[in-house]
Amino acid sequence: MDEIFLVLLRGLALGAIYAIIAMSFNVVYKSSGVLNFAQGNIFILGALAAAFLTDYVSGILSWFLFLLVAAIVVSVILYIQGMVTIGVSAKKDSYQSWLVSTMASSVIIGALILMFQGASTVYVSPTFGKVEAFGAKTPITSLIAIVLMFAWYVILEWFYRKTMLGLSISALSQDIHSAKSAGLPVKKLQLLAFGISGLIVGSAGYALAPVLVIGAESGINYVINGFIAAVVGGVGSNSGSILGGLLLGSISMMTAFTLGGEFQLLTALAILIFVLMLRPQGLFGRTAARTV
Repeated sequence: MDEIFLVLLRGLALGAIYAIIAMSFNVVYKSSGVLNFAQGNIFILGALAAAFLTDYVSGILSWFLFLLVAAIVVSVILYIQGMVTIGVSAKKDSYQSWLVSTMASSVIIGALILMFQGASTVYVSPTFGKVEAFGAKTPITSLIAIVLMFAWYVILEWFYRKTMLGLSISALSQDIHSAKSAGLPVKKLQLLAFGISGLIVGSAGYALAPVLVIGAESGINYVINGFIAAVVGGVGSNSGSILGGLLLGSISMMTAFTLGGEFQLLTALAILIFVLMLRPQGLFGRTAARTV
C-alpha cells in the first residue's frame, strides 16, 4: 500500500510539471489565442540554465538568485519569439499561421540545443536533498514542483484580478477587437503575456531540473503532456490546468508502474480523447459563442 501512495505522490509531482506548462500555455492563449508549441523546448532551456549554473550554487540564496536570472533570460527569449509569432500572425489572413510559427520556433530551439549540448541527456545534481515518504526517499525537488504549481496559480490569479495589466490581458481574451477599439495596446500586451509565460517555464525548468529528463528531444514530451493537461482542464482555465495536470500525471505514473513506461503517452492520449468526447471544451472550459 505504501508503494502505491509513493507512486501517486510522484505522479502528483509529475502532474504539477504538466500543470505549470499548461498554465504557461494559458497566459499566451488568453492574450492572443495562440497555443505556443515552443513551450516545451523553452522549458528545457530553463533546465539547461540550471545545468550550467549548478557549479556556482553555494546555498539557498544563490539558488534563488540564479532562479531569478534563469527566469528572466528565458522570459526575454520567449518575448523575442512572441515578436516573431505575433508579427507573422498579423501579416497572414489565417489565424492558424501561429501554428507554423510556434512549431518552427520549437524545431529551431531544439536544433540549437542539439548543436550546443549534443544528443546526450543532461543530469543536474539536486541542491536540496530527499525526504522520507511512505518508507522511501523522495526528492524534495518533487515537492517543490507542487509548491511552484500553486505559487504560480496564486500569482496569476492575483495578476489577472488585481492589476491593470492583468485586467487588460483578460479583456483581450473576451474580445480582442473591442479591446483595440477601446485603445488598449494589444500587441504590447500580447508580448507581455509571452514574457510572463517565459517567467513561468523558465523558473520551473530551473527549479525542477534535477527531476527532469533534459535533452534535445525532451521538450516534445513536456509540451505534448502540458498541452493535453491544458485541453483536458479547459484551455484558458488555470484551475482546469491544475486538475488536468494532476490527473494526467497521476494516471501516467500509475500506468508506468503497472504496465510500463512505454504506455504513458498512449494513456495520456486516451484521457484526452475521453474528455473531449464527453466535454469538448474541457473540464473547466467555457462553451464559446460563434458569430455567423
